[in-house]
Amino acid sequence: MTREAPAPEDIVVECDLPEAPEKVWRALTEPEIVAAWLMPNDIKAEAGHRFSLGTEGRIDCTVLEAEPGRMLRYSWREFSRPEGTSGFDSVVTFELARAANGGTHLRIVHDGFITQTTAVCSISGADCSIAIDAPKPTRTLAAANTPQWRMAA
Repeated sequence: MTREAPAPEDIVVECDLPEAPEKVWRALTEPEIVAAWLMPNDIKAEAGHRFSLGTEGRIDCTVLEAEPGRMLRYSWREFSRPEGTSGFDSVVTFELARAANGGTHLRIVHDGFITQTTAVCSISGADCSIAIDAPKPTRTLAAANTPQWRMAA
């Protein structure tokens, strides 16, 4: 697992999931499953594949790297929002490692997020940590727990 030190403007979430990396990989790369926990999409885990997340306020993405069962990295380009604020460009990385119990240690890094927007995070669950290290008043942290994943059988 890549362990680059996050920049102060990155959002980093790490958690241990009971599901095997292969199952977590499916949750990150199969359009129907991604739509269940994130938003409608046309993702393919192939470097260079362009896809969109959402319909209104669409986010355009390009897969930068994909190592099945280990790592998925894609660009995140948000379009301008209807209320007149501009969107932003960043990169999202998902790193998966098999845990000793057969589950998955998942690390998610959303690069440069805090410098582009005021981060308000509300993630519910248990057994995860979140690190938002930007100086105040750049960021707001509402809650920090575990993301809830809907896994397909």
